[in-house]
Amino acid sequence: MFKTKKELVFIILAGIFITNAIVAELIGGKLIYMGPFIMSVGILPWPVVFIATDLINEYYGRSGVKKLSLITASLIVYAFVILFCAMSVPAAKGISVVTDEQFTAVFGQSMWIIVGSVVAFLVSQFIDVSIFWLLRDKTGGKMIWLRSTGSTIVSQLIDTFIVAGIGFWLPGKVDTATYINMALTGYTAKLIIAIALTPAIYVGHSAIEKYIGGEESHNLIKHTAEESLHHKVEE
Repeated sequence: MFKTKKELVFIILAGIFITNAIVAELIGGKLIYMGPFIMSVGILPWPVVFIATDLINEYYGRSGVKKLSLITASLIVYAFVILFCAMSVPAAKGISVVTDEQFTAVFGQSMWIIVGSVVAFLVSQFIDVSIFWLLRDKTGGKMIWLRSTGSTIVSQLIDTFIVAGIGFWLPGKVDTATYINMALTGYTAKLIIAIALTPAIYVGHSAIEKYIGGEESHNLIKHTAEESLHHKVEE
């Protein structure tokens, strides 16, 4: 089915990336307390997206992440269209375990949240790619933790404020103080988890190198670095 091992690795990483991104959007409407602070439960799957993004960046280049981000954004919209259609069909009363009201309460996120999620996702992913390759070019491929965590720190700050702003503050669902509270809390949670999961980036690198082979892994990384340099020269 797959011509090379590197193709299978990309499919696996893409699957992890897309699945966690869509799940995060589906559960994002639920707000929870983190101590005295408020954040969206949709934050929980994002650290996995961070790891997948960094590995795809490293082995398949900025074009791989950008194309996958556009595909994922389209699939997120598609998922919400399907959910909207599902909510439009009446439940079988007395037979369906889930009522229309329960189904809508869980999946009936407002248009503002959908728009905010998609916009935040695309903006943050493109920023993540740019910062990742800026740091990688500056360090000559050294310090994996710096480009991985550094790109996440900046991109997720922007992502968190955009999605909370468009999804909750702009339509008046929360006041400004609550908006800032939930955005800062969400960002802090993402930041802590991202830093804690830094070793997972190294584990991912090791697993990919072991699976596709050291030489093939090195050639793949070298190719993405050359592609990035060519892209930089064109700009």
